[in-house]
Amino acid sequence: MLEEWGPSLWIAEGPTVSFMTFPYPTRMVVARLSDGSAWAWSPIALTPELAGAVEAIGPLREIVAPNKLHHLFLKEWAERWPEARIHAAPGLAERRSDLAFTSTLGDEPDPAWAADLDQVVFRGSFALEEVVFFHRPSKTAIVCDLVQRHDPASARGLKGAIMRLDGLVGEKGSTPREWRASFLRRGPARAARDRVLAWKPEGLIIAHGACARTNATVILERALGWI
Repeated sequence: MLEEWGPSLWIAEGPTVSFMTFPYPTRMVVARLSDGSAWAWSPIALTPELAGAVEAIGPLREIVAPNKLHHLFLKEWAERWPEARIHAAPGLAERRSDLAFTSTLGDEPDPAWAADLDQVVFRGSFALEEVVFFHRPSKTAIVCDLVQRHDPASARGLKGAIMRLDGLVGEKGSTPREWRASFLRRGPARAARDRVLAWKPEGLIIAHGACARTNATVILERALGWI
């Protein structure tokens, strides 16, 4: 269920979900922190096999939702690991009042993972703000919906054509155009992008589409050039 990505970092592929009738593959990240505990980003549908694989990494203590859209499976993870702390992206706590969040994510990492991960919030959009992470041991940027690179083979028919027009398919995939338009203030987003590029990531993990093990800084500079 978990594929090793790099030092102390794993990914897991989840089921395809429907977002505004469009099919979206899902992917999550698990990191082993310096204290030996596990950190989970954007949890996918939970299965007994996945739960066992996560527990083999370490006791799960931190669960992170990187934007207010990635919350579908949080409750089942919270019920499976009631001792874990759940951290919400800006705007999510208001949407999911049924969950007890520990914190709202900001531009500084929580002390629990500050030794292993950095983070920054892409602000300036009236619709959606996203938290992007950087895993230091593997030099990997972890991006949710801000960059999408869907498989060209799966982008078929009318919906596939729409996704292509939206710039979300293939190696040059980027940010949905309607989301770009919601950034009425691009200064904060530009500052966040500059911080991400200053990390000089080598690897790139995204939730939807093709990840990259090399050349991540160039990929992100191109994908976020619209900012």
